Amino acid sequence: MKNEQQSTLKKIRLGISVGDINGIGLEVIMKTFSDSRILDLCTPIVYASSKYAIAYQRAIDMKNFSFNFVRPSAKVVSNKANLINCWTEEVPLSLGQETQEAGKYALKSLNAAVKALKNNEVDALVTAPINKHNIQSDEFKFPGHTEFLANEFEGGDPLMFMVAGSLRIGVVTGHIPIADVASTISEAKISNKINQIYHSLKQDFNIRNPKIAVLGLNPHSGDKGVIGKEDEELIRPSVQKAFESGKLVYGPYAADGFFASDTFTQFDAVLAMYHDQGLIPFKTLSFNRGVNYTAGLSIVRTSPDHGTAYDLAGKNQAQESSFREAVYAACKLYKNRTEFTQLTENRLSISPKSTKKWHSK
Repeated sequence: MKNEQQSTLKKIRLGISVGDINGIGLEVIMKTFSDSRILDLCTPIVYASSKYAIAYQRAIDMKNFSFNFVRPSAKVVSNKANLINCWTEEVPLSLGQETQEAGKYALKSLNAAVKALKNNEVDALVTAPINKHNIQSDEFKFPGHTEFLANEFEGGDPLMFMVAGSLRIGVVTGHIPIADVASTISEAKISNKINQIYHSLKQDFNIRNPKIAVLGLNPHSGDKGVIGKEDEELIRPSVQKAFESGKLVYGPYAADGFFASDTFTQFDAVLAMYHDQGLIPFKTLSFNRGVNYTAGLSIVRTSPDHGTAYDLAGKNQAQESSFREAVYAACKLYKNRTEFTQLTENRLSISPKSTKKWHSK
């Protein structure tokens, strides 16, 4: 009985937002937790509506799954997939369609999950995909989850970190137009992202001495200024500064050949200059198992690397592999970060005076 209680205490409470209610979010959530083995690792708490969940489940004819519906004031069950109602009204399903209502209730779910995280009712957050257009409102004026969560948790300029096993790719600029990339990057911004990756690899991934590659912005990394000056004037100095500070940071590497030659396998992480430069090779190499991790925040948040997939919604054809990996990643990252924090605090608690006494014996 004691061991069973200890095991329960170690379980991570995972808050889950359902994303766009007309997309595949709830489908991949239910498929993920249909495998009861994952419940040995975490206690999932989904923020949505029981009426919506039942209607959705019927619509895709999924019979081998059931939520434990929980009232907001009641306790969740550790070995069940729990669902807490954050709206009670009936919302008509329009699976596969972009509607304003779908964005409204995606935000309700996200807000409820974030509130639970702030109140220490859950330990980490996994977000199902939103539609970045229909979620826009007076309350949500952000390009995506990353920027919204940075605002909620005072994360400044967090790092979009795409992860699939040992493949980890961060980006300097996230959801901005290509036309704005060159004017947005700066030596300070690149240095900040290098430091964020370095810290995350140590704190969240338990890598003691990370090795990081930095990609160039222009073709052939600018060919020494022939094809643009950003590589020589902004990126190379940032890399050199990081290397001189003791970090194993190298580059800039020409992006076109970097992944084709398998050079990326020699590094713990890669820093790309803009969204598609990093995410095109990532999604090509990750084979539907990629995870989007928001590094640089005070909390752990992951999501699958796909969107709402309206074309699949309602057909019971969505693959849950990326969402399942996001769940595993959230649990692992939370544990790693907790252990790192404890080790750091233990080191700080050893005073110079007590160390001197120990050495004198």
